[in-house]
Amino acid sequence: MDALMRVSNTFKSLRETRLTAIRSPAEFFDYQRISRPADLNQATQRISYNTRYFSGKLTWNYGAVIAVLAVYAVLTNPLLLISLGFLVGGFMAINKWAPDPVQFGDHVVTQKHLYTALFVIGLPMLWLASPIMTFFWLVGASAVLILGHASVMEPGIESEYASVQDQV
Repeated sequence: MDALMRVSNTFKSLRETRLTAIRSPAEFFDYQRISRPADLNQATQRISYNTRYFSGKLTWNYGAVIAVLAVYAVLTNPLLLISLGFLVGGFMAINKWAPDPVQFGDHVVTQKHLYTALFVIGLPMLWLASPIMTFFWLVGASAVLILGHASVMEPGIESEYASVQDQV
């Protein structure tokens, strides 16, 4: 129960500190600011500005895009979901219910034996679930979405005054 409270408090603090700083969806999906860049130089300038604007120290819009894609990738790969659940659940179960050695007849089962069995079963399951392919899909899909969004979104009017604020 104590662990559940810690997780709940962590999510509350995350929501209060990070998620309140996300730019509004109306601003992030402002279709009136979408236009094709004239050339590669303009696209590069837009990418540079928009990646700082939407994923700076205080905003996490692109981080939220990556998190949604990661959740999608795990949910659409059932074997990866099962193997991650098996490994995480196994660690939690061993830590909670088997901290001391247990004797079965002539055999003594320790935490080390249980962790070994967990690894012997869980790691091949995880390998078959192809987490490396999922990781590279996540990197590629995130790059395409983020760079595509950043290159077609025109910077707001506040971008014109950014250089003035830096000089003052």
